[in-house]
Amino acid sequence: MNDALGIVDREQGPSWERPNWPVSELDDLNLGLDPTQATIEKVRAAASEKAAAIPGASAEEIRKAADDSIRAMMLIRTYRVRGHLAARLDPLGLSRMDVPPDLTPAFHGFSNADLDRPIWIGGVLGLETATINRIVKVLQDTYCGHIGFEYMHINEVEERRFIQERIEKPEDTVQFTPEGKQSILTKVIHAEQWEKFLARKYVGTKRFGLDGGESAVPALEAVIKYGGQYGVCEIDVGMAHRGRLNILSNVMGKPAKAIFHEFAGGATNPADVGGSGDVKYHLGTSSDREFDGNKVHLSLLPNPSHLEAVDPVVLGKARASQTIRGDKQGDTVLPMLLHGDAAFAGQGVVWECLSFSGLPGYATGGTIHFIINNQVGFTTSPQFARSSPYPSDVAKGIQAPILHVNGDDPEAVTWCCKLAIEFRQKFNRDIVIDMWCYRRFGHNEGDEPSFTQPLMYAAIKQHPPISQIYGKKLVDQGVVDQAWIDGETKSYLDQLEQDFGAAVSYAPNKADWFEGRWAGLGRPDEPVLGRRNIPTAVSEDQIGLIGDLLTRVPEDLHIHKTLGRILDAKREMFASGQGFDWATAEALAFGTLLAEGSCVRLSGQDSGRGTFSQRHAVWVDQQSGAKYIPLTKVDGGRFEVRDSPLSEFGVLGFEYGFSLADPKTLVLWEAQFGDFANGAQSIIDQFVAAGEAKWLRASGLVMLLPHGFEGQGPEHSSARLERYLQLCAEDNIQVANCTTPANYFHILRRQMRRDFRKPLIMMTPKSLLRHKLAVSSIADFTGESHFRRILSDLNPPAEGETRRLVLCSGKLSYELMEARDAAGDLGVEIMRIEQLYPFPSEPLVKRLKAMPKLQDVVWAQEEPKNNGAWFFVESFLEGCLAEAGFQGMRPQYAGRDAGASPATGLAKRHAAEQAALIGAALGHSSAPSSAVAAE
Repeated sequence: MNDALGIVDREQGPSWERPNWPVSELDDLNLGLDPTQATIEKVRAAASEKAAAIPGASAEEIRKAADDSIRAMMLIRTYRVRGHLAARLDPLGLSRMDVPPDLTPAFHGFSNADLDRPIWIGGVLGLETATINRIVKVLQDTYCGHIGFEYMHINEVEERRFIQERIEKPEDTVQFTPEGKQSILTKVIHAEQWEKFLARKYVGTKRFGLDGGESAVPALEAVIKYGGQYGVCEIDVGMAHRGRLNILSNVMGKPAKAIFHEFAGGATNPADVGGSGDVKYHLGTSSDREFDGNKVHLSLLPNPSHLEAVDPVVLGKARASQTIRGDKQGDTVLPMLLHGDAAFAGQGVVWECLSFSGLPGYATGGTIHFIINNQVGFTTSPQFARSSPYPSDVAKGIQAPILHVNGDDPEAVTWCCKLAIEFRQKFNRDIVIDMWCYRRFGHNEGDEPSFTQPLMYAAIKQHPPISQIYGKKLVDQGVVDQAWIDGETKSYLDQLEQDFGAAVSYAPNKADWFEGRWAGLGRPDEPVLGRRNIPTAVSEDQIGLIGDLLTRVPEDLHIHKTLGRILDAKREMFASGQGFDWATAEALAFGTLLAEGSCVRLSGQDSGRGTFSQRHAVWVDQQSGAKYIPLTKVDGGRFEVRDSPLSEFGVLGFEYGFSLADPKTLVLWEAQFGDFANGAQSIIDQFVAAGEAKWLRASGLVMLLPHGFEGQGPEHSSARLERYLQLCAEDNIQVANCTTPANYFHILRRQMRRDFRKPLIMMTPKSLLRHKLAVSSIADFTGESHFRRILSDLNPPAEGETRRLVLCSGKLSYELMEARDAAGDLGVEIMRIEQLYPFPSEPLVKRLKAMPKLQDVVWAQEEPKNNGAWFFVESFLEGCLAEAGFQGMRPQYAGRDAGASPATGLAKRHAAEQAALIGAALGHSSAPSSAVAAE
């Protein structure tokens, strides 16, 4: 096998056949199963039989031979479980532990006189018979060298067997060809010289260098190389800022002149693209690398300074790519995440992502986690950063194998990556590499790390760089000489100098965001995306076809009796063409999109049924538990609905990542209640709202956030509409609060029918799901119908007779109309702002101009004054009034007083507040809500 990195394999090519070496007669103990009495007796019987075969063996000698075999087996097992505690992992030697007593022969009952006596161990370690000295030597070489293995916590016997068979035979030690060693040293030299070059050229500039962790570079190359051999076509990478520029250049292949251009303050993208841009150590890139004829596409996703926030985004993107390829196992697309030690242990989203690994709707065929273990987090030492021995311990929760490795041994690190990709491709499971290293210059290049870690940085100052350590080793082995090292160093520096000179005239010639699966899509060709009103209606025939699928129950399916009544009501809707409710309109939107070839992915904690028992996208057989999903029967695109784990941060990030990779799928994430989305605020702020401006990454993600004040308390009322509106600028997102099923239908279809993608934040209803007025007719879905940014009053004043205009959004509109009609007030008009951003100024001005007798304009909302839309819409309303000719008229506010809590949890207080704000909005009462809020 042509091996540029030179790892000597037992097999030729990708294969997972078991090596041809003795299988222990004691396989259960060999694989780490707890030594039960039956196992001990099995060992005793087998050892006694072997000893008895020796001529002249006495009964005492036979008994001792059996006891020695049992003790030897327990010694071996202890090394497998705890040998990593004695491994030489810390390059600085500051964390070196004494050998635990239970790893010594004496702990297991062996005297010095026993150490050279042959003992039968039945094929364990690939040895039939061996002395204790020989056994301990093999065990220490295997488990206590520069690699510490943790895998005995894994329940699956075959996974433990796989790892054991690759590490315990003498020939399984880390071995490389001379060419492979040269290749590794070359990449280490490049990684080190890159950082030194930047330090000389950009003195004092933050770069978050990889200094001290350069072994990551050849190791990551091994993942690409061997991944390609084992069938990987694409690798999606996520990492924080440490070492990012080095990885971008030396692994991802981003041109050095482009990075130097950015250091000089140059733009990342062409000037006509726009966007805010981001600091250079947050940026991503994509490229193609080829090893041994295998081409692998690499994608490094951009990431904010929120450490680990990119993790679920990478997983979602990888899942989408696998889905597009039809790869149900995940063999062709590999997600790889690079972590810091403090972040891996400290950030909860890490566990959220680990928990995805075995879930049908979120699994990605296994992730390789590579921890760059600096042994310090910014200024915080490990003993204050976590409560476990290793930063990787959280991964034991999913029984991932963990390979601890000394970062000063680039051969060992590279070998760990080879083993990791082989394990991942075999078992489609996560695996963790914990590379112990250090940060030579502190958290960043302007930091003074000795303030807080004086002993560590005193040691670092005396510690030679990896290229010197490894270079000397290869010189001593006769693999290279100093002239070779000097030549490689000079050649690379000459190239960097050439690229540095070229950076002066470098100019990016294109942005890569509308290529591949995004071809045919682009940016809106108008400055305000809300003006793009496109046809979204469907034919009555389409409605009928989808309706039949949504209401037809297979003969062998035993549905719940209540669901049966719901389906009866739906059949009546389709038969009469009247009374379509919210859930039916949503299903029609999904079904018609599917029939047109689009795909739909909906996920959330209770999305199959719906939090409010409204959706019923999944029918469960009441006798067998089997599931039936009607929309999967639509002939066209793929439909999937996923009940997610109890996660907001991780799942929303996952769905955002999915939307990045597949613009042809309508990707929706539904919060159980709207305010639960605040657990994902980092994803919302850093990715959903700002990703396009910062990184030129478009997304059509839809967030469904149940919102509405029905007296259910502060955590079940507000989706925090104000937070999304505060994020609105430069046409970055859409925010809507629809009041009719048909308008919801059209806004979902509009999301896929336009030739661009923007995230959509939907305030979805609770009480309106079954409200008698919140219904639509078939005419609202067909003909010339489309999404309407403003909806008129159901019973407006006579034309030109409006004296008081009440503007609002959401369910409050129906309460206002009912109260107005009950009072017989003929001069008040209720107008619904269905899309809050981009604000529909143009149609509002047109409507205002048709109200010559207008005296008052009121914005009414259920939310407290410091929440909701008031502070956002106020300036827009003033501008619209002025443009319509109502100079000097200012909008009034009607709603709850400002409050620290979004809603009361007391039913009487809620009712009083609601009545007061409705009265104030209609002009029936001007009393503030607090004046009538007493119980």
